[in-house]
Amino acid sequence: MPIAVDIDVMLAKRKMSVGELADRVGISPANLAVLKNGRARAVRFTTLAALCEVLECQPGDLLRWEAEDMAGG
Repeated sequence: MPIAVDIDVMLAKRKMSVGELADRVGISPANLAVLKNGRARAVRFTTLAALCEVLECQPGDLLRWEAEDMAGG
């Protein structure tokens, strides 16, 4: 998928655990893990806003676009 998720980078910068972030955002650790590992197919703007509030960052600090390698096929 061309959207990369950098929640783990922000967690390290903030010295916060996945469990603490999940509690503060109000989502389950399992759902946060799905998002953090790039397996989510969608994210609600309310969840993204809560992540940004807790981590004191911008959406672009958590999500970035990467071009897919089209030559590999």
